[in-house]
Amino acid sequence: MGREPVRPTGTAEQTAVAPKRAAVPDGRRGRETALGLRTLLLFGGPFAVLFAAMYIAPLLYATVSSLFVVKRSGLGLAPPTREFEPLHNFVQAFGDHDFLGALARVGLFAVVQVPLMLGVALGLALLLDSRSARAKGFFRLGAFLPYAIPGVSAALVWSFMYSSESSPINQLLEPLGVRIPFFANGAVLWSVANIVTWSWTGYNMIIIYSALQTIPAEVLEAAKMDGASALRIAWSVKIPAVRSSLVLTTVFSIIGSAQLFNEPAVLQPISSGAISSAFTPIMSAQAAVAAGNYPYAAAQSVVLALTVGVLSFVFFKLTSRGENA
Repeated sequence: MGREPVRPTGTAEQTAVAPKRAAVPDGRRGRETALGLRTLLLFGGPFAVLFAAMYIAPLLYATVSSLFVVKRSGLGLAPPTREFEPLHNFVQAFGDHDFLGALARVGLFAVVQVPLMLGVALGLALLLDSRSARAKGFFRLGAFLPYAIPGVSAALVWSFMYSSESSPINQLLEPLGVRIPFFANGAVLWSVANIVTWSWTGYNMIIIYSALQTIPAEVLEAAKMDGASALRIAWSVKIPAVRSSLVLTTVFSIIGSAQLFNEPAVLQPISSGAISSAFTPIMSAQAAVAAGNYPYAAAQSVVLALTVGVLSFVFFKLTSRGENA
């Protein structure tokens, strides 16, 4: 028997109309790849250089410095020496009651102040986004204006408001027989929290308000046609829609709480000792720098950075789990 001819897998019509894939020359493909690399370097290069110089390099330097110990002679006549003892500074940090107290203080600050600030920011954003709101531009600018004031300047203004001698707040409350002890041991942390809340609420409000503007009008109209009230729409439609913005502002606020420095440092001279040199972790590290113990300051900075990184990672995991559930 003869061998059967090989038949095409498709019909004649399919074979006729099947488009032919144009072969790209190797030279052209190489030029496109080179152009893509040049574009990437042109736009991403400056950011990569600045990121490495301003973030990666200081972080690596602090990490390496934290592994050494500065030792001085008993009489202080010989120059100090640096010896490699990788765990010494970290053991000292976790045994330093002032540093641990500063970490706990900032942790309490974040647990109370961050939800309060973001709650106020969310409420303001929802009010501005409501249909009945008037003069939105004026109130948006008024809420954002405190953020435009530098942190040190804002702290100086509030130091005048808190002063035991010239506080206008206590002067207004004096006829009522009320006097607020802004720098009492149990109140000084919340005096600082008030300044931070006043300064940063508008910033977070703008982020949340911008997210509210991306909600499709059809979704809001459908909820309204279903008989949902304005409060119900805000709770069931708007707040879930800005969940990612709330997560973002929360992480930023946690990082900002760990970096608390300007406000307590400005208030320290008039706090009558209520704000110590180790009131926050960064102030504690600054005190170590002032004492000439740079490796110990670097170790405190590394501990603070790792703590904030772990907390931010855990928060992202918890929020992403809730979103996927």
